[in-house]
Amino acid sequence: MLNVLLVMAVFLVSPSIALSSELADRIIVIKSERKLYLLSAGKVMREMSVSLGLRPDGDKQAEGDFRTPEGEYVLDRRNNSSSYFLSVGISYPNTTDRLDAEKSGVSPGGQIMIHGLPNMPRHDFGYYGNVDWTDGCIAVSNSDMVDVWRLTELYTPISILP
Repeated sequence: MLNVLLVMAVFLVSPSIALSSELADRIIVIKSERKLYLLSAGKVMREMSVSLGLRPDGDKQAEGDFRTPEGEYVLDRRNNSSSYFLSVGISYPNTTDRLDAEKSGVSPGGQIMIHGLPNMPRHDFGYYGNVDWTDGCIAVSNSDMVDVWRLTELYTPISILP
């Protein structure tokens, strides 16, 4: 984990904005910063603000705990007809998540996504950018979701850090 943090620190200290249409080869989410970074060849292409699960502190432990998971995953599915403005699936739960949940006698949950705003919002749009409101997913603005959709492909690695 320390190696990931050191590498990430290098990325964030000297970000360079990619002006081409190259694809991201990694995503890093730093929950404590409420930021998502799309990276290509070790350089930050895009930086986005995120909203997290209703209980953002700590790693997801069980289905229904409203936490956003922490760990190493990949993007594993794309949905252009979800209840949100586009969504990209994250491969949660991984083997470690499943084993931890089994030891605790709980279901790890699933359906963790990066997504835009709800297609049928229950609040005004200003609300969604100012609070953690998801069930455990990572939410971005609709315009940022277009970039996530356009600049990633299946199996892009994603690191979700505290």
